[in-house]
Amino acid sequence: MNIDEILEEMDELLDKSTTVPFVSHKKIVDGERMRELINDVRLNLPNELKEAKKIEFDCQRILDEAKINAEGIIRRAEDKAAMLCSQEVIISEAKKKAVDILQKAQNAAGAVQKQAALSVAQMLNDAESAHEKSLATIKQTKEKLQTTLKNSPALNESARKAQEKLLNES
Repeated sequence: MNIDEILEEMDELLDKSTTVPFVSHKKIVDGERMRELINDVRLNLPNELKEAKKIEFDCQRILDEAKINAEGIIRRAEDKAAMLCSQEVIISEAKKKAVDILQKAQNAAGAVQKQAALSVAQMLNDAESAHEKSLATIKQTKEKLQTTLKNSPALNESARKAQEKLLNES
């Protein structure tokens, strides 16, 4: 028996049943027979309805799984975003520190260069003073030697001229 036939039989059962006295819209139905017909309907439900219920159940299960997966993806994305933001902050701080260190190193290098230049200038001044003193001493010695040569009778004339020539050339 198919569902349409069972429903037709249920309709006939209602038509044949007697009405309740004083209440025309209520009827007395054979409950046992009605229960049999309802069970027959359940047993004869089309496969499409059973499949639809199964599909509905599967859809709900899939939606629940998708929701759980989506929540996991969102949680991982939020964690990764937090990690990346943290890394960006670290990188930014490292760059700031690197710039600060570089600036300090450049300042220190400038100070060292300035100090080295001052030291070299002082050394050159000292060397110049020493050379001037040495030159003055050499001139004094040369003058004393010339005076000694002029006043020395022991030297012959030719030797004196050769020495004077040497002294005059320098």
